[in-house]
Amino acid sequence: MARLAGVSYQTVSRVLNEHVSIRESTKQRVLDVIEEIGYRPNQAARALVTSRSRTIGVLTAQNADYGPTTSVTAIEHAAREAGYRITITSIASNEYPSIKAALDQLQMQAVEAIVVIAPQVRVLEAIRELDITVPYVTLQNADLGGDRSMSVDQVAGGRLATQHLIDLGHTEIMHISGPQDWIEAEARMQGYLEALNDKDLRTRAPILGDWSAHFGYYAGLELLRLKDFTAMFAGNDQMALGFIHACWDSGLSVPGDMSVVGFDDIPEAAHFFPPLTTVRQNFPEIGRRAVSLLLTELQGGTATHGQIMPELVIRRSTAPPAR
Repeated sequence: MARLAGVSYQTVSRVLNEHVSIRESTKQRVLDVIEEIGYRPNQAARALVTSRSRTIGVLTAQNADYGPTTSVTAIEHAAREAGYRITITSIASNEYPSIKAALDQLQMQAVEAIVVIAPQVRVLEAIRELDITVPYVTLQNADLGGDRSMSVDQVAGGRLATQHLIDLGHTEIMHISGPQDWIEAEARMQGYLEALNDKDLRTRAPILGDWSAHFGYYAGLELLRLKDFTAMFAGNDQMALGFIHACWDSGLSVPGDMSVVGFDDIPEAAHFFPPLTTVRQNFPEIGRRAVSLLLTELQGGTATHGQIMPELVIRRSTAPPAR
């Protein structure tokens, strides 16, 4: 490669390691040869020489939900564009030993930074107690992640969903939440309660669900026996889907008799019957920003953590209450 580019081996090495002192014309000549011969650097060999793995670790819970999966894909793409690769480790349970073992495994692989996709409060509490020696960021609520968080404002999302129903004229609004101890579930529930309190509307105890359409359906059948409400804010789109199914089986139309709002805007939400009004989270943007924050820290800069605002997507599952 050095011979083809007309430079020394040392110059090729400096180009591969992104040395700042290389002239642009020389760098481009080497890059052109790399492209021509299809050269791909051996990451393991480079790590031995540079003491850098150029690897970002991703710690995830054992689930295949749309949001985390989409964020992982975005993290991988953003890392690759920056010359990094990712390695993924899942925690076997929410217990402290399992979390510690997963983090130890990542750090033994000499990762330079870590992204934590941990949906439960207990996971983040355990992570704060552990000695993580590399930069890391959590994709969870900022209140729990502190200055290590990059997340969508879940409380604002819960408020958006509930306020939309209030603006349509609904005063009796139910909420099926996600599981207890799940960070997003608690935050969305908080937004729901805040929006009702702001308007001095009656607050009802949210139903704790499990994120599944199955739960939304059977909870819906029970709740609709009384039908003392006209609108439902479901903690995610899957539970909203199950609830809509329960409405039809109970002889109620959506949105004629019951308005329904979900959360996440999964790809199928636009094709529910009726298409679902929901709160959209920009999962790819979360992943990209997480990688950008970590790279800034690795380069010695000061990273600015924060939250991304969600967006209300209005479709045909909501309407003013029947008079």
